Amino acid sequence: MNKPPGLRAPGPFLAEQLKSKDPYELSHGHAIFTPPTGQRGGRANLEGGRVLGTDPDVASAGIDVGFSAAPDALRAPDISVGNVKDEPGWAKTAPPLAVEYADVGQDEASLAEKLSELFAAGTRYIWVVRLAKTPRHVEVHEVGKAMRLLHAGEQLTAPGVLRNPVPVEAMWDRDAANAATLRNLLNREGYESLAAVREESREQGIEQGIERGEARGVAQSLLDACEARGWEVEAAQRSMVLSCSDLTQLRTWLRRAVTAGSLAAVFVP
Repeated sequence: MNKPPGLRAPGPFLAEQLKSKDPYELSHGHAIFTPPTGQRGGRANLEGGRVLGTDPDVASAGIDVGFSAAPDALRAPDISVGNVKDEPGWAKTAPPLAVEYADVGQDEASLAEKLSELFAAGTRYIWVVRLAKTPRHVEVHEVGKAMRLLHAGEQLTAPGVLRNPVPVEAMWDRDAANAATLRNLLNREGYESLAAVREESREQGIEQGIERGEARGVAQSLLDACEARGWEVEAAQRSMVLSCSDLTQLRTWLRRAVTAGSLAAVFVP
């Protein structure tokens, strides 16, 4: 990517002079004002961030995380994936995947400068989500490759960073982001999809039903054996037997009902 005309001579500022929440980034020591995000951008940023942050191969991600690759540099992509630690201060390395949201009034020269610095610091993939364009789309930038445009219905990928492809529309659409996030969370728990969870639950339900049916059969056999021996089973004992789901215990009682000399010997601990 060609470096646009801009801040070439070193400026006076250092990253250590800035505090978290200061509305500035630094480029070669020059302060770059970064105003608050508008409504549309804030909503989209939230959706895209949770999709990327829940990918099963992603250990860390963050919103507006500043990283300082040099004393006079500080950049904060809208979304950073893969370089965010649970500690104070600026990140020391560039994110492998960075996302920028571009809306009405975007300074294109400043954006190009930022992308160039991200790549120079080690970022592998940059997605620029164009919210103001019709139709909305995402620019995919990679080192050494021509920029590509992807639209709704297509998939974003970042091999080595993300396991799952991301539907383009999930970067701004809530329903699409919900679906992608759910898939990611299921994958983190070892499930391929919601259908796989339902199938496992169905199979477990069948197994539990079989076990309950077997327990009920043994319990009834136990009561029948007691009756055949002329023993009167009290209501509390009958309830205990019929409510027991422990097949081992039920079979122990059944053996005793056949061999014991009295009902009292059947239910001893």
